Amino acid sequence: MKGGLTRRVLVASGLLAVIIAIGFAVLLTSVAVDSRLQRHARRSEEVLVVANRLERSIVDMETGQRGFLLTGSADFLQPWQSARAAFPADSATLRRLVANVSPQQVARARWIEQAGTSYLRDYSIPLVEAARRDRAAVNTLAATEEGKRRVDAIRSQFDRLLAAEDTMAADRQRLAAVADSRAVAGAVAGLAGSVALIALFAGYLATRIVQPVRRVAGMACRLAGGDLGARVQEGGTGEIAALQHGFNSMASALQDNRQELVASRTRIVAAADRERRRIERDLHDGIQQRLVSLVLELRAVEADTPPEAPQFREQLADIAQGLGEAQDELRELSRGIHPAILSEGGLGPALKALARRSPVPVELDVEVPDRLSEQVEVAAYFIVSEALANTVKHARASVAWVKARVEDTRLHLSVRDDGVGGAQVGHGSGLIGLRDRVQALDGTLAVISSPGDGTTLTAELPTVDR
Repeated sequence: MKGGLTRRVLVASGLLAVIIAIGFAVLLTSVAVDSRLQRHARRSEEVLVVANRLERSIVDMETGQRGFLLTGSADFLQPWQSARAAFPADSATLRRLVANVSPQQVARARWIEQAGTSYLRDYSIPLVEAARRDRAAVNTLAATEEGKRRVDAIRSQFDRLLAAEDTMAADRQRLAAVADSRAVAGAVAGLAGSVALIALFAGYLATRIVQPVRRVAGMACRLAGGDLGARVQEGGTGEIAALQHGFNSMASALQDNRQELVASRTRIVAAADRERRRIERDLHDGIQQRLVSLVLELRAVEADTPPEAPQFREQLADIAQGLGEAQDELRELSRGIHPAILSEGGLGPALKALARRSPVPVELDVEVPDRLSEQVEVAAYFIVSEALANTVKHARASVAWVKARVEDTRLHLSVRDDGVGGAQVGHGSGLIGLRDRVQALDGTLAVISSPGDGTTLTAELPTVDR
């Protein structure tokens, strides 16, 4: 089992899991990058919003201050005061937003906060307070120019900060595009690798598991059908190889056992036939001849009996007739054990003798060589004898047909009647014994006997000695 299917399946599954994990890792990394870039994009938007609000506050302070200086109307101080109140919080927010972006942006935000605070503390607030006390004492032109210079400096810093944010936003978009491309490439590569590995694994399963198992299943069906010579080509992997070897070993063992069983059955049948012939010879040469001698002696005594003893002569005649009948019965019994005509004349004359003795008329159609193997002749004789005996006992038939042909080294026998039918091979010891005899010769026996349609017994026997 070294390097078996379990290990290979685990390796293939592990590779598939690794490819899928790599694909998911790439996707998760891309998602994380996109999420981080989105956070930076939202922060940049907030930076732009806060920077624009701060810049507008600076502009509002400068325009409100200038309008108040030029006109002296306190209405111009309303936007100045709103911008002055919002500036500290907005500048702190801007500094917080750029705190983790880059040192340059932190420096710009700090400079803007400091410059704006200085603008308010050192210039705008003192100027407005002085104009409130005595507007004529304030040099409006000089104050306006100074305010414009300070505001322009702050706005230029705003421009640098916003330009830097635009640059970083462009860089983030480029990184996002690269991350998206990597994610797509990773997903495509992972999908392609997974599909390829699945296809390879499916092909491996089909060639190394499915097809061998199907061949083994086909072999099992052939074994179940009686083909014990079926084998499957070995050469599988791991457990499949063990399965193939196990089935081949099982088939070989079954075939050897069947051959041994057939050989044993053949030996038993042959021994039984030899014993039948011996008994038949013993009866013919022994007791039959003794009975014949006794009958002849009785007839001689009967002939020498004086005429004045008719009663004694009649007794002798009755005894001689009884011995003759016993001789006839013994002759019939010896034919059932093993017919002498089969050994002397062969299958054709033996079947003709069976037909003559049958109480049911028999039509013969026999075309066989002069002699066949002894085992085949004996089996064929007893097949026909048993079939005709069953016809007489059970079929209530008016006629029977016996056909024997030799074709392609096989003897084909058929015994048919027009009786009541309903016979089965499994019923009756005679047909069971015939089936065993036929199977011992590697032949086949079949009975077709539908009720009311008569009975047909067919058999095929090899014509060569086993």
